[in-house]
Amino acid sequence: MVNLIALLAGLIFGLGLIIGGMTNPAKVLAFLDITGDWDPSLAFVMVGAIAIGFFAFREAKHRSWSVLGLSIDLPENTRIDRPLVIGAVLFGIGWGLAGFCPGPAVASVLIGGSAVWIFVASMLAGMGLYTLAVKAGWL
Repeated sequence: MVNLIALLAGLIFGLGLIIGGMTNPAKVLAFLDITGDWDPSLAFVMVGAIAIGFFAFREAKHRSWSVLGLSIDLPENTRIDRPLVIGAVLFGIGWGLAGFCPGPAVASVLIGGSAVWIFVASMLAGMGLYTLAVKAGWL
C-alpha cells in the first residue's frame, strides 16, 4: 500500500511539473533570463511549492510518524557549508545551461526529446561519479 501511495504521489508531482511548465526548458530558460525576455510565470509555481512545503515541513517537525505509519527523519544539519554551496552552484549552472533540473527531467523522459535523455544520462553519471569519489575518500 505504501508503494502504491508513493507511486500516486510521484505521478501527481510529475503532472504538476508538466502543468506548471517546469518540464519545458524554453520556459525555464526564459524565467532565468532576467535581463532579456523574462517570463516570471514559473515564480508562481515555485511560490506555490514553497508554501505547501513550508506548512508540510512545519507540521512534520512536530511528528515522529507519517500518516502512513513511516518514520519522519528530517535533516539535523542546517549549516551552510562548502559542499552545500558547491552543489548549489553546480545545480544552478546545470539548470541554466540545460533548462532542466532533476525532477522535471525525469518527468520529461517519456515526452521529451534527445536533450532530456542526454541530461538524465549525464545526471546519473554525475551521481555515480560522486558516489565513487565519496567511497574513494576524495570528498
